[in-house]
Amino acid sequence: MPSTLFVLLLLAASCSLGRAMSRDEKLKLRNQVVEMFDHAYQNYMDHAYPADELMPLTCRGRVRGLEPSRGDVDDALGKFSLTLIDTLDTLVLLNKTVEFEAAVRRVLSDVRLDNDIVVSVFETNIRVLGGLLGGHSMALMLKEEGHHMRWYQDELLHMAKDLGLRLLPAFNTSSGLPYPRVNLKYGVRGPETRTGTETDTCTACAGTIILEFAALSRFTGDPVFEAHARRALDFLWEKRQRNSNLVGTTINIHSGEWVRRDSGVGAGIDSYYEYLLKAYVLLGDDQFLQRFNIHYASIMKYISQPPLLLDVHIHKPLLPARTWMDSLLAFFPGLQVLKGDIRPAIETHEMLYQVTKKHNFLPEAFTTDFRVHWAQHPLRPEFAESTYFLYKATGDPYYLEAGRTIMENLNRFARVPCGFAAMKDVRTGSHEDRMDSFFLAEMFKYLFLLFADPGDLRFDVEDYIFTTEAHLLPLSLSTAPYAPSVLTNRTMPPLEQELDDSNFDWTCPNTRLLFPDPAFPHNLREPIRSAVDKSCPRPAPYREPGMGAPPLRAQDFMANNPEHLELLRRMGVSLIHLKDGRVQLVQHATQAVSPIAAEDGVRFMQEMMELSSQQQKEQLPPRAIQIVSHPFFGRVVLTAGPAQFGTDLSKSSTGVRGFVTVAEPYSGCSEITNGEYVRGHIALLQRGQCMFAEKARHIQKAGAIGGIVVDDNEGSSSDTAPLFQMAGDGRNTDDVTLPLLFLFHKEGNILLEALKEHREVEVLLSDKARDRGSDVHEVEEDCQTEATSPAASELEATSPPDDQDGAPAYGEDVSPTEADAPKVDPGEKKELEVDEDDTGQSVDRLLADWRDDLEAFRQMEKDEL
Repeated sequence: MPSTLFVLLLLAASCSLGRAMSRDEKLKLRNQVVEMFDHAYQNYMDHAYPADELMPLTCRGRVRGLEPSRGDVDDALGKFSLTLIDTLDTLVLLNKTVEFEAAVRRVLSDVRLDNDIVVSVFETNIRVLGGLLGGHSMALMLKEEGHHMRWYQDELLHMAKDLGLRLLPAFNTSSGLPYPRVNLKYGVRGPETRTGTETDTCTACAGTIILEFAALSRFTGDPVFEAHARRALDFLWEKRQRNSNLVGTTINIHSGEWVRRDSGVGAGIDSYYEYLLKAYVLLGDDQFLQRFNIHYASIMKYISQPPLLLDVHIHKPLLPARTWMDSLLAFFPGLQVLKGDIRPAIETHEMLYQVTKKHNFLPEAFTTDFRVHWAQHPLRPEFAESTYFLYKATGDPYYLEAGRTIMENLNRFARVPCGFAAMKDVRTGSHEDRMDSFFLAEMFKYLFLLFADPGDLRFDVEDYIFTTEAHLLPLSLSTAPYAPSVLTNRTMPPLEQELDDSNFDWTCPNTRLLFPDPAFPHNLREPIRSAVDKSCPRPAPYREPGMGAPPLRAQDFMANNPEHLELLRRMGVSLIHLKDGRVQLVQHATQAVSPIAAEDGVRFMQEMMELSSQQQKEQLPPRAIQIVSHPFFGRVVLTAGPAQFGTDLSKSSTGVRGFVTVAEPYSGCSEITNGEYVRGHIALLQRGQCMFAEKARHIQKAGAIGGIVVDDNEGSSSDTAPLFQMAGDGRNTDDVTLPLLFLFHKEGNILLEALKEHREVEVLLSDKARDRGSDVHEVEEDCQTEATSPAASELEATSPPDDQDGAPAYGEDVSPTEADAPKVDPGEKKELEVDEDDTGQSVDRLLADWRDDLEAFRQMEKDEL
């Protein structure tokens, strides 16, 4: 990861402000939603039923085994008329009660659940079990009205219980986490099941069970389903990373070890967080809300970088795990509305909306600079879901226009004669021969509700909770009896025994109080809009003759140069120092001194993005600094950041080994004055005041064989901060031939304390930790002479010259002042006195503090950071 993070946030005038939508317009759009649903549903019934899904390009049904395998995607298909079951409660919501009654009769007469077929536990639960329970809820509601479904005797519920029992064998694991797949006829045991050998499952796959299974238990009075779902959630909660309170993406269902340690709110984890909050809403169990709030605080601390939501590593939560986002995270603003955290919901939704307008649909994945990463779009409904919930929360007609955009794009680009086809590539507009069941289950629900008035609905949707597949479960289930089974009678950790009220928001947000200013949502969106949306073209401003090029180029920028900072201010660019030492640049075009300066600011930001992108392409893996002298003998390994110049340690079989000496001046920004001690040693330097390459040149001229730069940002640590990579100075750095490594403040202090406690500290700079055998690390006594000992004790800090220039931000994050060099008086008593008999205990204590460092380093190597 480069040392500087640049986020392009441009504030520009929008094409038009939101305006109120008339009732006639909303009615027209609502009717258009119904027409679009009819087009999709009728083509499924005419050309695909009883197959699971419609293939809209070839106008036929997709039958598993008869079509070429699509891999895991086909695990949703179980030869149980998936699309029809998934659509049952949509029919009622859209006031198609006659069609609903006919569909229920078809399901009861035609659908079999005992097929010898392996299906996804997750997909079958949310689509089929959820569809049957949503259909049952609607049937009960209609029967109570007395006009429809009077013949209904809980037949869908009986089918749901049958399916639930067929899914239960998947939960027969020591952890309680379900196998990812199950055979509907044979379960998971025995060769005839063709499953049960898997070891891993995704967090969402195991954590998105509770709503459907709890509803099934409450409807039937059988607690076994809810008990299994609770046990799986309990296990995931116990396995969270205790420092970050985040969960990984993939977990071993037997050992509970995290297989993939990246964490986000998109694919693989998304609905786990959703179901914790919604389980509290549906079941009223405070424990679910407490867990959600603890997770949510960590999400907002580490993953949320408004308007972005970026995956991180659970053990190093300030370390980004990727530079792109997947489209499944588009549900998250809607969940934030349910939580009552509206501001970040507005911001993230706006970013997603602008990406949608740029590409017509949300690409399956897109980069942090909003380019296509994965070009597919399988007609996912998550963005429409968040649009609906934000409209409910704000009443802002802007979201009605967003819904109109969704509909127009579906009709323009995805509509085909036999339904709606998924986009194979949003850039070219090419289609894929698929129309997933969730398109009918979710998309048309949220679009219809967006434009419908309360009088257009047969029932009050506030009496129901939406599952992740948008199936409707009645909130009245919270009062249904639930007798916990033996599965959940476990001793809970202290955290669970007494709930912390500080983690709770007991009331729903009053949006009238949240938005006293009707322009509030608009004001939040404005800084984000033109970062993505290029649909507001602006003519190039007139530049007076002789003005020439922009006044400041990115490659020339110096973060502590007052003249440069003033030029940024004139261009409307502000500079923010982040806690981890990185720099964030934000532009507000309206704050520029003139339109010309604003345009210069745009160019500057674009250049910075390109420069940052280039540095990411040159990203190098971490390096190791191993203390090999007595009494450490290679047992202490510090994770170090590499440099993009100098010796490439990955190409050295032995690394560079030498004694450490603190350079004078400690900054290394001028000629080294203690060259007689630095010569033949590894120089210790402090970050700041000049560029890394300049430091390297000075110690190299003094005869050093290597260099270590210690961060001056107090408290920084490789445990929490992203890997720091030292860039060059924009010039040719081929003249630098020694290795230069970077240590965060915490790791640097380990080395400094060792230097204070022991007169001589020898280290090995390498690409990875070496063998720790005594034959490798033993230091010969006759080499430990006064002439070769580091002279850290004699160093004095020097002030930087008055005319010292700052360093370019991409080459060095500078400090405003020089920190004092560490001073150790050779004649004074050591601060950390270690007697002969205490050496082992002291070393053990030091090693205990840093036992996790090598493990983290190995993990970073494994992740190829």
